[in-house]
Amino acid sequence: MKNHCLEFPIGKMAKVFKVSRAGYYRHINKKQSLTKKKNSELTFKIKSIFEHNRGLYGSPRIHALLKKEGEPCSRKRVARIMNENNIFAKTKKRWKPGQKTGHRAIITAPNLLNQNFAVSNINRVWVLDITYINTSEGWLYLSAVLDLYSRKIVGLSMGSCMNTELVLRSLKQAINHRRPDNGLILHSDRGAQYTSAEYKNFAKKNNFVLSMSAKGNCYDNAAMESFFHTLKTEHVFFEKFKTRKEAIISIFEYVEVFYNRHRIHSTLNFISPQNFELQQLIKSKNIKESRLKSPCRRKRQKFVWAV
Repeated sequence: MKNHCLEFPIGKMAKVFKVSRAGYYRHINKKQSLTKKKNSELTFKIKSIFEHNRGLYGSPRIHALLKKEGEPCSRKRVARIMNENNIFAKTKKRWKPGQKTGHRAIITAPNLLNQNFAVSNINRVWVLDITYINTSEGWLYLSAVLDLYSRKIVGLSMGSCMNTELVLRSLKQAINHRRPDNGLILHSDRGAQYTSAEYKNFAKKNNFVLSMSAKGNCYDNAAMESFFHTLKTEHVFFEKFKTRKEAIISIFEYVEVFYNRHRIHSTLNFISPQNFELQQLIKSKNIKESRLKSPCRRKRQKFVWAV
């Protein structure tokens, strides 16, 4: 009625909608309640966060970011507002082709993780795996290396052939970026690429320790499976790649620009892998400086020099 008050008389519209003129004026002059006003402000903030993060965040992540901004609200309230305004995180599922393995005897490595994904520092455990990306030219195979400590993708290679060379390219890239020490654990499944002599010789040459999942158990490499699920449901399944080159550029941009540096991770207390590593680095430097400046440290050094 308010929108059409200049076109039609209020009295006639009131008769059509079977309401009183007094009730109409009382309604439009009624002040908005504090709760509705707060919900309107919260809706604006939720939409802003949702659009800024490519429409990929659901209520848990949006609620976490609102808390960091000092916004007092519950996750259920955020979920209700999102539902009322048709704000839903975009996600898709698609059929994934399986890899058939022959009945050949393969020499595997022991499962050193046993689904224990808690790591105390960077470059202690890397997990590896391969996945498929569909393009108009055919399948694009993606090999990724993930640091289990920060969930950061440290190595990434893509190509038209799913061979050992694809795996080694991603691994060499990770080594050039991170310079890991001897004893680094490389955990993977029992795919032909990871049980090949070339892969094992490369690991031995660099003094790395191999670890492999149990046969047919995807949960033993859950961190990498989680990354592949995120990559596909948040990015790949919304794109139609005409060429492999187009897919490579798009996926690289998502991983390096968004996933590693910006996308918040629930395992890392809702911060990005890059920021998590920076925080831990600053924390470790502060601990070292405080130890050097402590009085006990000075006394101990004087005593040694006196001897």
